[in-house]
Amino acid sequence: MTDQAAVDTELGVLKTGKEADVFLLERAVEAIGDNPAKSSLLAAKRYRTEEHRTFHRSTSYAEGRRIRNSRDSRAMAKKTAHGRGVAAGQWAYAEWEALNRLWRAGVPVPYPVQVDGTELLMEFIDDGEGGAAPRLAQVRPSKELLGGYFEQLRDGMRELARAGLAHGDLSPYNVLAQNERIVLIDLPQVVDVVGNPQGMDFLMRDCHTMATWFTKRGLEVDEHELFADLLTMVF
Repeated sequence: MTDQAAVDTELGVLKTGKEADVFLLERAVEAIGDNPAKSSLLAAKRYRTEEHRTFHRSTSYAEGRRIRNSRDSRAMAKKTAHGRGVAAGQWAYAEWEALNRLWRAGVPVPYPVQVDGTELLMEFIDDGEGGAAPRLAQVRPSKELLGGYFEQLRDGMRELARAGLAHGDLSPYNVLAQNERIVLIDLPQVVDVVGNPQGMDFLMRDCHTMATWFTKRGLEVDEHELFADLLTMVF
């Protein structure tokens, strides 16, 4: 993935969103001497600048975060062209940092490859047949598999909480179902549960959303028990 001789080829659009689009890339290295050809598929998430978005993420997610560069901070406040670019890059870098931190902590997230401005490259989560893995909201798992999905989700949320974090926007649309494995995605807004004044509210909302989905699918999940369990990880 990091070979300097690698060439990226864009293969098409995986997903269009309100604030970013995701493209499928092939990163490949040709055979050289005794070294065989190699390739891997990557997902390239490209954040749009503010004027090109149809969704504006609430600033409440970013409470407690600081922008180190005072020039960038002033430009963002004035909403100049430079400031809008900085804002888009800030979300890309926030997701990059979150993915790195969570990957190391053992949370099921895509492997982070690199970030460049407003573009974030990460592992492509496939369905085992060459296509993209479906979102949890799109699948109808058996009761046994549903239970397995919840155990994985709870473990992932626990590891997030152990790091003092909440996803902040967790839903069946931000979880991929890769056969018997789940993967959490869309993490630019990851919230510091203690440092953000609304951190507890975000954590509770994540619990409510996911408990409601699993309960509707036939697996009784108590959102308050889940919330209490995660708090023991935070503190």
